[in-house]
Amino acid sequence: MPYTCKNCGAVANEPGHLCNPCGDKAKCRFCGSPDVGVGHMCTDKLAAMKFVCEGCGRVAMETEHLCKPKAIS
Repeated sequence: MPYTCKNCGAVANEPGHLCNPCGDKAKCRFCGSPDVGVGHMCTDKLAAMKFVCEGCGRVAMETEHLCKPKAIS
């Protein structure tokens, strides 16, 4: 189910790629935390984050989880 941003109208398959997504809250795929918001950060994974998305600001350990990945320096 695609999600739509309430602010800019962008559409994505996952709510974490939008700045203000419409729709149901998602369960975290990494830590399993229920009902996470767009700004959720897994405590145990924080140190392993190596990339940030230049499009939506999301961080990830691997580039394939981001729209426009850039290495965190």
